[in-house]
Amino acid sequence: MQFRDYYRILGVSRSASQDEIKKAYRRLARKYHPDVSQEADAEARFKEINEASEVLGDPERRAAYDRLGPDWRGGQDFRPPPGWSGQAGAGGASGGGFDGFSDFFDSLFGGRPGGRRAGPGFGARGADRSAVAEISLEQALHGTELTVNGAAGEGRRVRIPPGAHNGTRLRVKGQGDPGMGPGSAGDLLLEIRVRPDPRYRLEGRDLYRDVPITPWEAALGSTIEAPTPQGTVKLRIPAGSQSGKMMRLRGRGLPGKTPGDLYLRLMIEVPPAAEAGQWYEEMARVSSFRPREGLQP
Repeated sequence: MQFRDYYRILGVSRSASQDEIKKAYRRLARKYHPDVSQEADAEARFKEINEASEVLGDPERRAAYDRLGPDWRGGQDFRPPPGWSGQAGAGGASGGGFDGFSDFFDSLFGGRPGGRRAGPGFGARGADRSAVAEISLEQALHGTELTVNGAAGEGRRVRIPPGAHNGTRLRVKGQGDPGMGPGSAGDLLLEIRVRPDPRYRLEGRDLYRDVPITPWEAALGSTIEAPTPQGTVKLRIPAGSQSGKMMRLRGRGLPGKTPGDLYLRLMIEVPPAAEAGQWYEEMARVSSFRPREGLQP
């Protein structure tokens, strides 16, 4: 019979920890499970993976297997060493369990494991799923609750914390694909997207908004009432402000460990000529202001 390199089958080193072996089994079991895999050799690989986990996942079987020495390679002709019987520790389980374990396994451990379709304690965890949840800016500011549906279709309430913004990811335990055997279900990875708002533009946790001001408020300076998500505040406009000037209000963006800021862009709006035509004419006559003077073509 041929020697089976269980470490190679699971893709781990001979010094791998039990946790590393467990993770390797779960990853491969998800890939090659006959019920879900598209691989042509899925059934054969799945049996091979389960056999490897039966040995390496059990400390006594693994210790017995390791006593064969590191010089064996997969595919080499193999016969159990003289006097091997009884060295396999917990390996003498009776037959009638998982079909398809190899003669190599039988020769070392005296029979197939009874009644288990996977390695000891190794249920394959279900795969994680991804979904997108859209929320309003108000919900991003104050937090909200949404109902999300897991792979099995059942609804679950999920708390969206204040400050969630575009790209925020929330992990919802147990709402992914169901596990295989005793394995736990995967998780739902929920990505948050904030719907566009007609008043504010959102970048990260920072908010941006245009605020109209009059030419005299810009020229002479003034204190105006400015809108913020938390309510109206008094905002001092410096004299000589130009259209497009950004005014930063710290901490007035989305909440968080480091709160975002609110940026108000001052936009000078000119009154209609029907209201201020005479004033415009007087300004044009007496003003020496030439904004295009020296402008190169």
